[in-house]
Amino acid sequence: MIRAALFVLADGRFPAGGHAHSGGAEAAVAAGRIKDAASLEEFCRGRLHTTGLVAAALAAAAAAGHDPLALDEAADARTPVQALRATARKLGRQMMRAARATWPSPELDELAAARPQGAHQPIVLGLAARSAGLAPLDAACAVAYETVSGPATATVRLLSLDPFDATAVLARLAPELDQVAAAAAEAAQRITDEGVGALPAASAPLLDITAQQHAAWPVRLFAS
Repeated sequence: MIRAALFVLADGRFPAGGHAHSGGAEAAVAAGRIKDAASLEEFCRGRLHTTGLVAAALAAAAAAGHDPLALDEAADARTPVQALRATARKLGRQMMRAARATWPSPELDELAAARPQGAHQPIVLGLAARSAGLAPLDAACAVAYETVSGPATATVRLLSLDPFDATAVLARLAPELDQVAAAAAEAAQRITDEGVGALPAASAPLLDITAQQHAAWPVRLFAS
């Protein structure tokens, strides 16, 4: 295992397109649900324990070597809103380009051929982690972190929030990031005996609703 590869994969400068997405923060700021560091923390916590847990488990399962096409179907079933499915596949395409250039592997090539329009991003990230020699827990950690770091970074731009305050939010959430990543990796382990139904299916209906609304905005700073 090459643990240092996790720093490359989780780095916000990894060219996988995440900087253009707010993880629902732009819509939440517009609605007044995020207005300061405290409300940002609550938003990130809710996202982490719902969609973040689901995405982290999908990534861990891909990193563990489970069928990525079956996982992609499971991701579709857990993403009821078309806007979020489109975003996940667009980010998956971008992640695939970066991953194949960074850690080439036959598994990434096979998934790219099978899903030319893009697989869901967490699954591509999980395969990238596998290709980089990382463990399923590492993949889950990377996804859990990006689940909260994306909205935090976006809020700095949207509200001119002090970046020190935004970073403090991430630090306070660190124990929960570990908990979510561990739960995701444990769920991935159960797939062998229970199938993909062992993966969590937590939902965040308000994120779903606002994502669909945000996609129709004529002017927006972030793609999602």
